Amino acid sequence: MTVLDTAAGPTATAAGEVDGGRAGARVRPVITGLGVITPSGIGVEEHWTSTLRGELRVAPITRFDAGRYDIHLAGEIPGFVAEDFVDHRYIVQTDRWTWLGMAASRLAMADAAYDPAERDPFETSVVFGAGSGGNDFGQRELSRLWTRGRTAVSVYQSIAWFYAATTGQTSIRHGLKGPSGVLVSDGAGGLDSLAQARRTIRRGTPTVLAGGAECGLTPYALTCHLSSGRVSTAADPTAGYKPFDTRANGYLPGEGGATLLVEDPTSAARRGARVYGEIAGYAATHDGTHHEEAPGDARWLATAMRRALADAGLRPADVDVVFADGAGSPDLDALEAQAIREVFGAGAVPVTAPQGLIGRLCAGGSAVAAATALLSIRDGVIPAVGNLDDPDPAHGLDLVRVPREGRVRVALVNARGHGGFNSSLVLRSVDTD
Repeated sequence: MTVLDTAAGPTATAAGEVDGGRAGARVRPVITGLGVITPSGIGVEEHWTSTLRGELRVAPITRFDAGRYDIHLAGEIPGFVAEDFVDHRYIVQTDRWTWLGMAASRLAMADAAYDPAERDPFETSVVFGAGSGGNDFGQRELSRLWTRGRTAVSVYQSIAWFYAATTGQTSIRHGLKGPSGVLVSDGAGGLDSLAQARRTIRRGTPTVLAGGAECGLTPYALTCHLSSGRVSTAADPTAGYKPFDTRANGYLPGEGGATLLVEDPTSAARRGARVYGEIAGYAATHDGTHHEEAPGDARWLATAMRRALADAGLRPADVDVVFADGAGSPDLDALEAQAIREVFGAGAVPVTAPQGLIGRLCAGGSAVAAATALLSIRDGVIPAVGNLDDPDPAHGLDLVRVPREGRVRVALVNARGHGGFNSSLVLRSVDTD
């Protein structure tokens, strides 16, 4: 297993990274399976139906008593039973975030009608984005350490908290021996994992499970969220996480994520796989300014979008929708809006951010955004910005207020990570001329 630095790649510069210069470098991998587990539902269709209906799934925290915290709302997954997806031997060894990731992977493989047991184990890789690791497991075991002593701590603490646990356990569960890894870039991690899937396929491995899932809803995790100074303290869900709204006041965390099954197009065609779309372009940059403060301008996010489009061989006019990062903080939303205007022009492209309905899922959130963009391409409908009541006119964006029908051929997905990470991914219909 490898830990990958998103600042480096096949051809990296201080400004960013775009694939190229290798054998098979122009292969455009396709996505043949989606597994989604979020507050909006378990499975692709539950998530998609809830998203199109605009169902606000942010609600008071029930996982523990959050009364002593400034944050009281989050996006929790209703009805998730780990035993429905994960063998008991893995449940006792791992954290809830790994259960969610393993469950999403099973759903993605089922959706793609892909059984890795029928293939050479070296033909399938696992690459996930991750950030906070095993919060539930770690909180419980550290409490045991301080109240009962070191002998009360589970032997699995050393692996359950680790941000590579989901990658490792998924590989073990399904006997996958292709080159695997984890990318740590906070909210950008889901997109970065898809980029690494593309590299892996271009280097000869035909299939990759990619995406990410997170579960940062514990007392310790909430403390970490609050330390950013960007969490909404609203008591009313409708007043909470509101990307691009005049009342934007920060984000609300959520749990969940998505796994996407990414394949070499020749391999997918050989087995007659249904295709959602292709990874047409990608680029990543870093603001390089401060580990907490927002940058002074939007140039590096704009650069990421321009380079992703160039990597796809597309122009801004070719893009049918932008799935925005939608941080929910006035300054960060303004910077993203500025970047979108610089690349596309004011009001020139529909912009959405459905995650306002479910919360920010860190690395899992950008994986869900990619999956949602593919569903938009599949069905020809753009979902609305989540929890948007009063769009801020200062942003100068064509913000989608209600689901908008029409052919969707190309979607650009943005994701940003705490500390300055910027990633942009271009997804394209395979029947696009």
